[in-house]
Amino acid sequence: MRYEGKTVLITGGGSGLGRAMAMAFAKEGATVATIGRRQEALDETSRLIEEGGGKGLGISCDVRDAARVGETIGQVVDRTGRLDVLVNNAAGNFISPAEQLSPNGFKAVVDIVLLGTFNCSRLAFDALKESRGAILNIIATYAWTGEPGAIHSAAAKAGVLNLTQTLAGEWGRYGIRANAIAPGPIHTEGTDKNLWSVGDVEKMLVRNIPLGRLGEPGDVARAALWLCGPEADWVSGACLTVDGGAWVHGGSLNFRRAFDAMAGAGEKQ
Repeated sequence: MRYEGKTVLITGGGSGLGRAMAMAFAKEGATVATIGRRQEALDETSRLIEEGGGKGLGISCDVRDAARVGETIGQVVDRTGRLDVLVNNAAGNFISPAEQLSPNGFKAVVDIVLLGTFNCSRLAFDALKESRGAILNIIATYAWTGEPGAIHSAAAKAGVLNLTQTLAGEWGRYGIRANAIAPGPIHTEGTDKNLWSVGDVEKMLVRNIPLGRLGEPGDVARAALWLCGPEADWVSGACLTVDGGAWVHGGSLNFRRAFDAMAGAGEKQ
């Protein structure tokens, strides 16, 4: 029960990695607050946490809205008495070749991923300073390689990696640690539906993963528990890659190939 008596706030906690991390922290004793834009999904996460004997609450919040973020963090602190861990997991992404991506489409993803991470980190500062807490930012392995078909997400995630390192340098004096996790391809409801099931994309990816499989949300959740916990209390400014060793090949996920496969399927219909 590494997180007994502590409060963890997870953005994008209504599904996928966010939900998996929320349930993992709750099983370790934390009170887990999840935020996102869909209250129904947050309520489902809280229900699953409570069914497992944990404590959870969900509050609707758009991380792009700084005023709302401030209000939400205030609510969490008021209701639980503290904030010990902030997990910036909220993200937006869709496949689009750069030449077809609109400026508004690029801005929408950057605002959720990069601006949202700054908003939450900045407005959680006072509470995290009080608890000498931890920030964990969920990025992607393509933050340092680029990603065909996802220039908006790749640019935003690269910005979040730099933000992580900068905060580690600035806020270490307050006892606040800032780290990141870079997952490789993970099985979630969204990725299974929109990416890995397209053509031979999953087979192509698995060929480049030394451990021979795509990841599961639990792989990332277990890494998060360690990186935010007492065992890693001298780790800050780090990025932990959780991808089955795929990074050693230096290859990208190549979302562009998935896009081309979908476009080809549409032409045949």
